[in-house]
Amino acid sequence: MAAETAQALSSGGADQRPRHVAIIMDGNGRWATERGWPRLVGHRRGAERVKQIVQACPDLGVNWLTVYAFSTENWKRSTEEVLGLMRIFRRYIEREAESLSAEGVRLRFIGGRDRLDAKLQQLMSSIEARTAGNSLLNLTVAINYGGRDELARAAGRLAQKVARGEVGAVGEDDLAACLDTAGHPDPDLVIRTSGETRTSNFLPWQAAYSEYEFTPTLWPDFTPDHMAAILDRFGLRERRFGGV
Repeated sequence: MAAETAQALSSGGADQRPRHVAIIMDGNGRWATERGWPRLVGHRRGAERVKQIVQACPDLGVNWLTVYAFSTENWKRSTEEVLGLMRIFRRYIEREAESLSAEGVRLRFIGGRDRLDAKLQQLMSSIEARTAGNSLLNLTVAINYGGRDELARAAGRLAQKVARGEVGAVGEDDLAACLDTAGHPDPDLVIRTSGETRTSNFLPWQAAYSEYEFTPTLWPDFTPDHMAAILDRFGLRERRFGGV
């Protein structure tokens, strides 16, 4: 661990580390464009950064990490970029399957899978099964994910349960149990890189009481030391959840 990371961990607020951190990984294309490179170069560098952050999480006290990889709106991008991103996803899963399993990482995916190609869906299911027994870090990747889409699909599942008589008076817990993230703790902290200050349809239900941090750092430049500093600031926040 770098000296700066160690220093951040030892400073004030370390007793209030977030258990679950969610990240909107923004700025890959801009990072590449600023250097005169194709946008996909930035996406590849961003995938490498995911690996570094995943490896740093246990030392940072993070047990759950959810990353926003591809939204339901990202299909609007050029065909070349979308196909390139799907290739990057496949390569990441293929290359990291062994190391993630060995390092005790459990990998899961949220989002609609029906629009993804069959090969990618098969790889996703395979690594989920392979890492199901791991618990050092719970890594969730949101791919073809949109919060409104998730809520609509969850409402459909809940309606079917009501129709079958499995649910009576519908409450919050009933809907939460139908979300893609059923069984996951809500994120304590949501980080968005690249300087944008919007949530972009990411975990609207789950992040209702999350703390937010918006950083100007582009995702390919976001290091474990950046994350450690944000976690340290999180420890100084007072979270009242509507109370006094």
